Amino acid sequence: MDGTEGSAGQPGPAERSHRSSVSSVGARVADVLVYLADDTVVPLAVENLPSLSAHELHRAVREVLQLPDIALDVFALWLVSPLLEVQLKPKHQPYKLGRQWPELLLRFTSAPDDDVAMDEPFLQFRRNVFFPKRRELQIHDEEVLRLLYEEAKGNVLAARYPCDVEDCEALGALVCRVQLGPYQPGQPAACSLREKLDSFLPAHLCKRGQGLFAALRGRGARAGPGEQGLLNAYRQVQEASGNDGCEATLGTHYRAYLLKCHELPFYGCAFFHGEVDKPAPGFLYRGGRKPVSVAISLEGVHVIDSREKHVLLGLRFQELSWDHTAPEEEEPILWLEFDGESEGTPVNKLLKIYSKRAELMSSLIEYCIELSQAAEPAGPQDSATGPPLDPGSSPAPVQRPKLRRQGSVVCSRIQHLSTIDYVDDGKGIRRVKPKRTTSFFSRQLSLGQGSYTVVQTGDSLEQG
Repeated sequence: MDGTEGSAGQPGPAERSHRSSVSSVGARVADVLVYLADDTVVPLAVENLPSLSAHELHRAVREVLQLPDIALDVFALWLVSPLLEVQLKPKHQPYKLGRQWPELLLRFTSAPDDDVAMDEPFLQFRRNVFFPKRRELQIHDEEVLRLLYEEAKGNVLAARYPCDVEDCEALGALVCRVQLGPYQPGQPAACSLREKLDSFLPAHLCKRGQGLFAALRGRGARAGPGEQGLLNAYRQVQEASGNDGCEATLGTHYRAYLLKCHELPFYGCAFFHGEVDKPAPGFLYRGGRKPVSVAISLEGVHVIDSREKHVLLGLRFQELSWDHTAPEEEEPILWLEFDGESEGTPVNKLLKIYSKRAELMSSLIEYCIELSQAAEPAGPQDSATGPPLDPGSSPAPVQRPKLRRQGSVVCSRIQHLSTIDYVDDGKGIRRVKPKRTTSFFSRQLSLGQGSYTVVQTGDSLEQG
């Protein structure tokens, strides 16, 4: 557990059932079940399961699915349960880690003993946290694109990827196109799926009824707001793909879905459960805590409100310093330090994230920064993480800007966080521009460029 794994307190697919990946133990040949993002199962018959590595199982899955070599970089094997998610290294032995699962739960979760005793992980074949987004859209194999699409769709529908309504509708329209085919008024497929609106939109946007599908049938019924937006977006997908008289391939729509997801800053992240302090509502009241998901990728860190489904804080690695602490008889803490202001005065802000996964998060941040620094000299082809591009392949896509809608769920809401604000003396906020010389923490990204600067602190700074 040294930073090349991801974990989460609220897994998506794992919540649906307790599933085992090993149906026969002790025999020389064992049946191993590996789950895909769409809940389909890849059964494998393997020998010497206890000593089998994740790399060997990964290769077996690729052979069954007939995936190209790029799948070695795109996907990883994960051990997943309702309580914890772990991305495996190629050298890990899944069977042995499965036997150690209760120990991992006790170390990295706060689950009750009864839940720990009942929890059982299963193997899942899904996106590698360390695969760069810029390489993803250079993929042309339709099955690889489909697997990525299915995983992204599941995260959108489960609201693990918070999205604005407009984006939910645009993404849902692409799902409609994949599942229902080109938009056609009165198509029978819409009638048969009228009760499955949650296949297209996150649950909080679904209003049960026949509005959308009645509209698809052309009966003049009025759809609800989310349904009407989905219907309009569905029409636009058909117009975009059918002008030349040729029906677009499914791979085209998978790619379009992924491209839209790339606008979300937390796409492809590993997710961790934690809590942060709420701002106190008044002088005599304590604010309490709120549950959050911490999303970490090669690009930075995002703190997401688990209940409201919006971003509280988004930072690139150039904009932060970090560390983790594990005080005796207290919860471990991940500290994030970043620039901000208080009443117009530039200050440094410290955010405390309480989580038994603080060590995992800190290690993952460090590893992502190391990968970013190692890959930087390689240029747009990212030769440090994969083979050179084929001369006939598409160039690397330009980095898309983050969504900037007013009130967008992906915009930071620092006012909803309780932070420790300080300047150079560490004793209080001074209305002067601070001297930016050294950081409170020793670890930070040093790429020679970036907007994050640090301030000098005194010995009297309290850690809350």
